[in-house]
Amino acid sequence: SAINFLERLCLTWMFFFMMCVAERTYKQRFLFAKLFSHITSARKARKYEIPHFRLKKVENIKIWLSLRSYLKRRGPQRSVDVVVSSVFLLALSIAFICCAQVLKGHKTFLNAAYNWEFLIWEAALLLFLLRLASLGSETNKKYSNISILLTEQINLYLKMEKKPNKKEQLSLVNNVLKLSTKLLKELDTPFRLYGLTMNPLIYNITRVVILSAVSGVISDLLGFNIRV
Repeated sequence: SAINFLERLCLTWMFFFMMCVAERTYKQRFLFAKLFSHITSARKARKYEIPHFRLKKVENIKIWLSLRSYLKRRGPQRSVDVVVSSVFLLALSIAFICCAQVLKGHKTFLNAAYNWEFLIWEAALLLFLLRLASLGSETNKKYSNISILLTEQINLYLKMEKKPNKKEQLSLVNNVLKLSTKLLKELDTPFRLYGLTMNPLIYNITRVVILSAVSGVISDLLGFNIRV
């Protein structure tokens, strides 16, 4: 029993250590995205002590797009993908096991110690996934903030009125900003947990297996058939 307890404790520590490393990576990505969104603002750039430049030249727009692409790819990618995928699939498996146990006998479900362990693991994994989903969503919003480009376009229109002699040059920059806005809208998609939520195989497994199990549990508890 002591050896079994120590093995479980070590495996649990290793698993949650990897999850903490993945969460730290997400926090770093959010920090990079937050600072990147402040580059074109003089006040915020001065506050966070970061470089500042306006998107009033084609060269500046090229630097802004290149920096955005570099920051999005910075840091470990494949290893974090493996950790997040493992957590998602483990949470999916535990949810299926719990639903099967409830269908087998919901009155005696909480009598078994291993069911309590499953519930604790499921709660911990769900909290971790929700935390990652929140960080990922905020990171995506920072990188997909089209209002920065729209603000620069407005500034260019105002400069065209003040400096008619530079209208041709400013029009070229404005066209590049419009193309950049369209490009970001085409490339960026809503945040997904490293493609797992949009993966057809995972989606079908979740819809068919998990929702069917949840439907069976609700029907068993309420006493009448119901579809989820």
